[in-house]
Amino acid sequence: MPLGKLNLLWIDTRAENASDRLERLRRKLSLQGDVLTPRARERTRQIFGQELTPQEVVERICRDVAQRGLAAALDYTRQIDGVELTAQTVRTPLEELQQAHQEAEPAFLEAIRRIRRRIERFQRAILHQDVRLEVEGGWLEERYRPIRRIGICVPGGAAAYPSTLLMTAVPAQVAGVEEIAVLVPPTRFGAYHPQVLATCWELGLREVYRLGGAQGVAALAYGVQGIPKVDKIVGPGNLFVALAKKFVFGQVAIDSLAGPSEIVVVVDHSAPPEYTAMDLIAQAEHAPGASILIGWQEEVLERTVEALAEVLDRLERGQLARESLEAFGAVVQARDVQEAAELVDWIAPEHLQLAVEEPAPLLQRIRYAGAIFVGHHTPVAVGDYAAGPSHVLPTSGTARFASGLSANDFLRAGSVLWLQKEGLAELAPDIVQLATVEGLTAHRASVEVRLQK
Repeated sequence: MPLGKLNLLWIDTRAENASDRLERLRRKLSLQGDVLTPRARERTRQIFGQELTPQEVVERICRDVAQRGLAAALDYTRQIDGVELTAQTVRTPLEELQQAHQEAEPAFLEAIRRIRRRIERFQRAILHQDVRLEVEGGWLEERYRPIRRIGICVPGGAAAYPSTLLMTAVPAQVAGVEEIAVLVPPTRFGAYHPQVLATCWELGLREVYRLGGAQGVAALAYGVQGIPKVDKIVGPGNLFVALAKKFVFGQVAIDSLAGPSEIVVVVDHSAPPEYTAMDLIAQAEHAPGASILIGWQEEVLERTVEALAEVLDRLERGQLARESLEAFGAVVQARDVQEAAELVDWIAPEHLQLAVEEPAPLLQRIRYAGAIFVGHHTPVAVGDYAAGPSHVLPTSGTARFASGLSANDFLRAGSVLWLQKEGLAELAPDIVQLATVEGLTAHRASVEVRLQK
């Protein structure tokens, strides 16, 4: 299949080897825990004196922070990030946050405020409410209470992400979380980026630490000098952050295990090729980012790939996106719209763009996606930045069982039961029956003693 200057994987589902090629594509999109670049491998040898897998690196760092506390976290920050911090400088001073806010462009702060209002409106609308059910002789209740203290991981490697602060902190605030600790790596795009700091101040976030990576996650999970432990850690990060969250799960709750950003775009003849090209590149420019184009009309797919190659040459981050597309991208030619829907569910992507003339029937067929963007005027950037749902979404096929972050993830549910004697009498025969079968005689007796005349 001709692909112009762009070396992009093309899979025709009618081909004999289609199943094998699709399976290889799926494995490529899965969470990988043992892949290191040559530079990262050499860095690992320098720090640990031997070659370790990312999982082994994370386990060593987390255990060391659990044992030695802040000293270990600062040691790894010096070795990995090349930044010398102390117990006095690891936390961003309030005056720096305030100064960044005072010096920020008014237009930027106005945008932050508008976005915050939209997020709050959406998150309040979906927030769980207490439910009480009246029963014979009493009532049953499901009640929701906010988690008291959380930690937010904000990336800061290749770009600055004020949007991640909005999409994590605002839902938590809507839920009523009392304490929010923010981790931002000590980089020019992280803890030293003026717009990131200004956003923290605007959102009322005052506890901001210059830590990233596995050492930052461990500091939040175990609690170290000057950084009290949290109850839940949320937010995206690189492979080491994801593996660290996995390692500390159980000590604290986490939102998800996130891999590289990804998008599936389903197209038909109505999709403007340049629109689709930009949607695919927008994820690829995360570098890494996976971009998959699915359609059932060959000429539409060919026109889109041609547009993709042309647009890449005009963009500032075009070369990064090109490398990502050639490593993680694909064009999948389905037999028909039904097979396209089946492929989407099989991939279960983080972002799904339905760029088709009649999206409603296709939308009804699809079960699994982190977030779905419908029509030709709803690009993923709408969800990434401004609409209201959080942009922290399940990746790597985990949308089969996981959901995007929301205010409800900062609530914990608990049941409350209250019965009068007649209510207990109503349930007693069934309780006695099951307790007898299970041999738990004290359970049975705890009911019977209350009903003796």
